[in-house]
Amino acid sequence: MAKVRVILATRNAGKVTEVAAIVGEAAEVAGLDALPGIELPPEVGDTYEKNALSKARAVAGQAGILALADDSGLEVDALGGRPGVRSSRYAGPSCDPAANNEKLSREIEGVPAGERGARFVCVAALVAADGRERLARGEVEGTITTAPRGEGGFGYDPLFVPAGHERTFAEMSPHEKNLISHRARAFREIVKYVREFAARGPERSTGE
Repeated sequence: MAKVRVILATRNAGKVTEVAAIVGEAAEVAGLDALPGIELPPEVGDTYEKNALSKARAVAGQAGILALADDSGLEVDALGGRPGVRSSRYAGPSCDPAANNEKLSREIEGVPAGERGARFVCVAALVAADGRERLARGEVEGTITTAPRGEGGFGYDPLFVPAGHERTFAEMSPHEKNLISHRARAFREIVKYVREFAARGPERSTGE
């Protein structure tokens, strides 16, 4: 049976690759580069759920195709849960991941090792053109390093060591990360809804 085609509401090539590896058996995943005319709404929601749904609804509504989106964030205990839903723009609206990592490192400088707990959170949203919607949430606990380590991944990966491990996400291979990450947990849960929507709806790829 041909895979269902879904559009992931992002232009982040690293995220597209990561999600495609997670849900590859169930879906053919493409990013917004495949639909250059699509406009995403700003991430102004105060929860991951609101932001993920807003982006998925925008893609499904404009393109008439099954859409996936996620919103994720890093919650640092010593910072009262910040940066949280503002993770991607923590150092400012136009800042890049390096600037976000630099700000985070600066803000927790001097915090003892035993107090550097954190968690990555991801909420994935699936929206069909006919209005059907599903949400899934994934979390992974860990700690924040004193300095970035590793060249892989993206975002805050060089600063985050998942619980039970000694390497940061950025030091792990994509396969290793996808076994335990917050995004993997959320998207593995959402896969069952992709199959459900494909079985019931018209958004089925012909493989062409």
